[in-house]
Amino acid sequence: MSWIVDPRLWCLLAFWVGTWLLNSELSKARASWVRYAVPLVFGVAVLVLWQAGVTAYGVNKIILPPPSDVIARIGTSGPTLWADVVQTFFKGALSGYAIGCAAAILTAVAIDRSPFLQAGLLPVGNFVAALPIVGIAPILVMWFGFDWQSKAAVVVVMVFFPVLVNTIAGLAASDTMQRDLMATYSASYWQTLFKLRLPAAMPFIFNGLKIATTLALIGAIVAEFFGSPIVGMGFRIVAEVGRSNPDMVWAEIAVAALAGSAFYGLVALIEKRVTFWHPSQRN
Repeated sequence: MSWIVDPRLWCLLAFWVGTWLLNSELSKARASWVRYAVPLVFGVAVLVLWQAGVTAYGVNKIILPPPSDVIARIGTSGPTLWADVVQTFFKGALSGYAIGCAAAILTAVAIDRSPFLQAGLLPVGNFVAALPIVGIAPILVMWFGFDWQSKAAVVVVMVFFPVLVNTIAGLAASDTMQRDLMATYSASYWQTLFKLRLPAAMPFIFNGLKIATTLALIGAIVAEFFGSPIVGMGFRIVAEVGRSNPDMVWAEIAVAALAGSAFYGLVALIEKRVTFWHPSQRN
């Protein structure tokens, strides 16, 4: 029960409660900067607590390095981290994301057009979505080689189903009266698709695209665990774990999180521009 009178614990708790109260007051403000200040204060508080807790209790750096060591590693390993980002994110994740999302949208249109495909392809899609990534990644690495192509193939499998399901739901979102109006104008299927149904489906499609941003990077990193050239985030994580360099492992994790967040933010920004008419995008 000595932890009850431990001053280090009470100092950490007091700091956490103070930042929590600060964020609570900030969230009540109506200024536009609040949407950035609240997560910034929360993130800084987590880093300060992490640093103070590890330092105060003498946690072994092999188990959990302090944020200062991770930041220092990022500063000294910039070229290595950038090469890993290029290999994993720009080559593997982005290419697989583009191919998988485009294929999912085209397949959704084909399914919408054909009841036969709707009955035949959706169960297959459900089956593929249920496959464990750690099971199919080694097979795809054997098929496509150790370079970024096999990682892109894993990403295609991971992002295909979420985008497919959301696109199918979006194509069914247009109102019956709207479709009847297009029919009174003698609009063809493709005219109705491009002028009514696809625009109405955009909020659903972007939901799938945003989900796929995180899946793409996860899939590329996991695929590198099963074989990769001597570059890439997944390769680096496995290698540095074997060398007992946790600061480099956490540096890769931090860079991956930043890359994934930036990718998500870019897709969300595009969504805001494309679906400006939707109620969810109005201030």
